[in-house]
Formats: sequence, structure tokens, C-alpha cells
Amino acid sequence: MDYHNKLVLAPMVRVGTLPLRLLAAQYGADITYGEEIIDHRILKCERRLNELIGTTDFVEKGTEVVAFRTCDQERNRVVFQMGTSDAVRALSAAQLVAKDVAAIDVNMGCPKAFSVQGGMGSALLSKPDLIHDILTTLRRNLSTPVTCKIRLLKSPNDTVELARRIEKTGVSALGVHGRKVPDRPRDPAKWSEIADVVSALSIPVIANGDVFEYNDIQRIKSATGATSVMVARGALWNPSIFLPEGELPYEDVKREYLRKCILWDNDLKSTKQTLREMIMHYSCLEFPEGKALNKSESLADLAELYGQEEYYQFVCKTRFGVYGYR
Repeated sequence: MDYHNKLVLAPMVRVGTLPLRLLAAQYGADITYGEEIIDHRILKCERRLNELIGTTDFVEKGTEVVAFRTCDQERNRVVFQMGTSDAVRALSAAQLVAKDVAAIDVNMGCPKAFSVQGGMGSALLSKPDLIHDILTTLRRNLSTPVTCKIRLLKSPNDTVELARRIEKTGVSALGVHGRKVPDRPRDPAKWSEIADVVSALSIPVIANGDVFEYNDIQRIKSATGATSVMVARGALWNPSIFLPEGELPYEDVKREYLRKCILWDNDLKSTKQTLREMIMHYSCLEFPEGKALNKSESLADLAELYGQEEYYQFVCKTRFGVYGYR
């Protein structure tokens, strides 16, 4: 996969499922990351072809819980992001999904407790030997491209030194979030420190941080020299951020997102969480829409809330031969 001059949907926990990825691609994203999935979890899954809706599902054994769902439409651009702290386990997990995705990415930037306590995410930033072990193991044993995503370290020199070590493992690209581990989302991203990494490496660097409108894409590229740009919250609030002609109305984007959730039978919790994030950015969950969203117990309820009953019924009739399937 080519990582030069690309617009990238960032990995986002609980929301980066198939409908959001396909919607971002529809609006211009070239590469779409799935939400981080821990290696332990994917190793408990079995691969199933879901002929009913046309997807490839990785389902937790003994259950009907889908850990990861993908489809042919995104085969050449979807990136499976993995949380791991062990090279052998990482390889076993990657081998399960490698034939169904465009690339494998290792999360080395998440500062959340569940990742750090397991030695994953940003905990890896202080373990360069383990990073080398994981990435070289994946690179030597997979034909699928391998990348990783990091945060800034305490000093620019430390970040550059780590980035150079990562480059030597043979990864195809490096994602850099322009914040340090203690930083919060409200803290400004340090684009100048991403620029230090870009100037030190020969592989593509994907710049991430504080891209909230289309014009920010060119701004961060100019400021960092990065070849590609990754968008997180800006794309969650309105996935049409990738359109050069400007964002579409938020209400239209919400409805299009829901239609994709209905079509691809998305997890209800993920669907509601994504809609909540959109609403909280543009409005308030205490208004009638937010309250109705929180009370919704099915995709059918959401279809009614957003005036998509006819589309919902059409999908059900086409898929199951009956109306009103819930």
C-alpha cells in the first residue's frame, strides 16, 4: 500500500467500525484504520464469511460477538490496528486477519490505563527493544505492510531517535500523534516536533493532531513536511471533512452514517456512541434528539428517530424477506 500523499481516518476506539470507515472513504479518505483491537481478543475469534450481509467477520468463539468486521469494498485501504506487548502473540493475531486487510498497524500511542497496564500502547514507547522485536517479527513473517503509530516523547531528540529505530525495522510508514503521553486532547498538538521526525526519516510519516477542517490538512502538511495526514476527532464529528469542496451539512452526514449502520448491521453500542459524539460537538445530548438517542434500544429505533424507517424496512425485506425485522 502506498502511504504517500494520503488522507487517513485515524483509529478510534468504539467508533471506528465498518460504517464510519466506509463513510470516510466515500468522502475522500484514502486509508481507513479500524479501532484498536487487543491481540488477546482477536486470538479468541474465528473467521466467518457472513453471506447475509456480505462481510468477513471475526467472531468471538462460542458467541455471536463480532470483534472485527470488514468487507471487500475496503479491502485495499483498511488497516487493522492491534494492541500488543508480545512479538509472538502479535504475529499470531496478525496472521488471522492479514489476508483480509491492507495493512497491520501496532498501537504505540494510546495512553489509556487499559493499554498501559497491559504493557501496550504508549507503554511501549519506553521499551525500544520490545518495539524492535514486535515490528521485525511482523515484517519478517507477513507479506502485508506493517506500520505503527507513536506519540511524542519527552524531548524532540528522544522522539527522533525512537523513530529512526522504528524505521530500521522495515515498516512501511510511521504515524506520529503530535502530543506527549501526559497531554490531553485540549492541549495543542506540537506540529514542529512532528516536523523533526519527518526530516529525520526517509519512510512516509503520517502526521496526526488538531485537524478539524479541510484547510487544516494543508496547514499540517506545510508545517511538518509530512506526506500524509491522519484525522481523528474532526472526522468523527463530520466524516465529510475529507471533501476538498467543504463539509456537508452535519444532519445529512448523520443520516448517511445511520444508513450504513443499518446496511452493515453495525453494533448498536458503537452506532449510538458515534452519534453521541457527533451530537455533543454540534448540539447537546440534553436536547430531545440526545435523549431519544440514549433511549433507543435497536437500529429500528434509530431509523425511526432519524426518519429512515423506509430504508430500514427495505434492507430488512431484501435481507430477510420480511418487514420490520428488529
